[in-house]
Amino acid sequence: MSAAIHRVDELKQFVADKKGIPTEETLNDSLRETTLVVTFNKLDGAERVMTCTKSFDIIPEANKPKTDKPGKEGNVTVWDVNANGWRSFKYDRVTKVEKVVDTTEDI
Repeated sequence: MSAAIHRVDELKQFVADKKGIPTEETLNDSLRETTLVVTFNKLDGAERVMTCTKSFDIIPEANKPKTDKPGKEGNVTVWDVNANGWRSFKYDRVTKVEKVVDTTEDI
């Protein structure tokens, strides 16, 4: 890996750590495996909290994409499990990422 690429990766990790969120690559990897609650600021400045995933185990068959190719860097396309539709947000506007708490377990 070239020194410049390594430095860019270090900078991305530094920014993610400062914000308390995963890097864009890690976020996308996690979304492919599970459902997360992502908080971000919309382009108009309003805060949005979305429960979303990229997991083919969760997305309805009729709505699954033909491929899992990455989109434009900086944009994260996800399945909104509450709205039952595809949505996207800009990674640099993410302020918080949380795992979904399973409330169906017996107490």
